[in-house]
Amino acid sequence: MLIGISHLVSPELLKLLCEMGHGDELVLADSNFPGVSIANKLVRADGISIADLLSGIAPLFPFDQYDQPLFMMQVVQGDTLDPAVEGDYMKVIRKYHPKILSPQRIERHAFYERAKKAYGVLMSGETRIYGNLIIRKGVIA
Repeated sequence: MLIGISHLVSPELLKLLCEMGHGDELVLADSNFPGVSIANKLVRADGISIADLLSGIAPLFPFDQYDQPLFMMQVVQGDTLDPAVEGDYMKVIRKYHPKILSPQRIERHAFYERAKKAYGVLMSGETRIYGNLIIRKGVIA
């Protein structure tokens, strides 16, 4: 255990976050996401919601301030989007990074293509649909 680091941030996740450089992206994947087949590097956090994981990651993570730092999947026509999902994520992120606005929504297949290029995928226990979030790392000034 370390002081000031959430118990939800495993040693494997901490290593992944440290390895990432400016512009690298991390997919915080919901439990339906095809992380095993997409990930370059896969870390598991089964049973933990993305909002809870963000509460451990956000105080440690310098979000990109030069480019869009957040991406979520657009709703597919005919599906229903629960705005509470994004709201829960943004509540946590803004606690540590109040200048960050909202995620950019990108088309489903474009999201998967972006995820394939991400530095890593963190598989969570998030069960809400459209719960996937990509975060882009910035620099520490």
